[in-house]
Amino acid sequence: MIQVTTNLKHAIAKRLMSLRHAFFWFRLSALLVLLVFPFSSRALTVEEATVADVQAAFLSGQMSARQLVTSYLERIAAYDQQGPYINSIINLNPDALAEADALDKKLKRDGKLSGPLHGVPVLIKDCIDATGMPMTAGFQGWKNYYPPTDAPLVAKIKAAGGIVIGKASLSEFTRGGGDNINSVLAGYTRNPYNTAYATGGSSGGTGAAIAANFALLGVGTDTGGSVRMPAAHNALVGLRPTVGLISRTGIQPNNSVRDTAGPMTRTVTDMALLLDAMVGIDPADPATQRAKGNIPKTYRTSLRKDALAGARLGVLRQVFTAQTTDPRIIKNFEQTLKELRAAGAVIVDDFAVPEIQNLPRAPQTPARRKADMIQFIAAHPGIPYPSPQAIADSKLAHPLHQPGIEADAAAGSPQTDPETIKGLEIEAAYRAAFTKAMDEGKIDAVIFPTWAQLPVVNGDRNTQVMVDTPNPKGGVTGLSSSLTFVGSTLQWPALSVPNGYLGQGLPVGLQILGRAWDESKIIGYAYAYEQVTHYRRPPASTPPLTIETIPRGL
Repeated sequence: MIQVTTNLKHAIAKRLMSLRHAFFWFRLSALLVLLVFPFSSRALTVEEATVADVQAAFLSGQMSARQLVTSYLERIAAYDQQGPYINSIINLNPDALAEADALDKKLKRDGKLSGPLHGVPVLIKDCIDATGMPMTAGFQGWKNYYPPTDAPLVAKIKAAGGIVIGKASLSEFTRGGGDNINSVLAGYTRNPYNTAYATGGSSGGTGAAIAANFALLGVGTDTGGSVRMPAAHNALVGLRPTVGLISRTGIQPNNSVRDTAGPMTRTVTDMALLLDAMVGIDPADPATQRAKGNIPKTYRTSLRKDALAGARLGVLRQVFTAQTTDPRIIKNFEQTLKELRAAGAVIVDDFAVPEIQNLPRAPQTPARRKADMIQFIAAHPGIPYPSPQAIADSKLAHPLHQPGIEADAAAGSPQTDPETIKGLEIEAAYRAAFTKAMDEGKIDAVIFPTWAQLPVVNGDRNTQVMVDTPNPKGGVTGLSSSLTFVGSTLQWPALSVPNGYLGQGLPVGLQILGRAWDESKIIGYAYAYEQVTHYRRPPASTPPLTIETIPRGL
């Protein structure tokens, strides 16, 4: 009996030693996996996560779509209406978690992702129809209006597996620019990099929300610069595509000649992924017929680190002169030129488009807005205040917008309105002039800052004098602020990519302009620039809620 007990003790001791060895090697193996494959074994946090990050986690079983959506909802609850009070979201999708559950079940059943945006939360600017949520256009008179169908671009995002997590704030009826968002319904949206400052309009809600990591991808709209400017102010990549590349059906209009939706993301790669999902022909939008033959299979093939090698980039100094541009913007742009040269670009610094010196800016006219709004309202039966005149008479608009809305209601037809006709002539002259100058200079793309001024203080109208001469107070003026007007006038593709931080930590952007349907080319240039600079960083005002928001893989 004693011998048996002794043998048992030896056996136990030997087994324990074996287990210690096994545990030692397990711990060592786990450590090696952490070092070599940090993503696969560490908790994936939503802050700065990319589409590739989260979809790898879905496939590995490390994370579910429900967990991802929950994490974003927790961040929205903590930071959008509390804490720094970013105030970027008007409505959330009450079915977001149910949609995530359905995608999780489908992945478990099929063993593969349902589409390129499977489980990816997307925020949509609230001038775009998305079922299950109001479409307000920032107007308090529409706060309870639910559209019956998705806009085609939203339907495409959902078909790709995306989850519309909510609707982002905007300036009323998309009337906004360099100033803060002006909406009675939504109120100011605050810049997460410094909450005293503006996000830019009119897609400032999307810009602030994506910058603050309230969703993975965002959609804005751009008539005069409303994707690119808030992208620059919030350290994002924002693309205004060629008009007609993306359907405008189901989008509250501002100017049907110039209007387009555009992706707003934290990386160029994610922008290309979202753009892939958004483009396409829509029989209800005649402008999209021009896109036939101009849509590549995917924009991701343009994501090359050497895309700038040999690219001839023309510097359009005509639009950011020392008399009208913040000197910090100019100094920073000179550094950007050095970075582009280092990446292989040929900088053509004597590039100019002489004809535009004598051309006024083409206006966005009341006549055009009225006609477009009438057409939009006709496609939305049951919408409150169902005419431009009814909206004007309601007196529910923001005081800053009310005079313009009344002017719209009183306008005549765009077909006979002299200002509208003249505007079309100016736009045609711009296209002819840029085509000639780019052809003669063998220019692949045109570059200049996205905005000539830094973000302004929220609510301080004294720094936002909208005139056509330089503002002695150094703030935004009609002449010096909007460098986005060039792409809008041409209706050509232009994007903004982060190129630094100035003043009180406020982001700024580099604008890259291409010819019609040159999206692939300028996306490639932006990607190459992003890869050598990596200016994007998350704002300090909305830090991670916890060290680990998703359970460990080991």
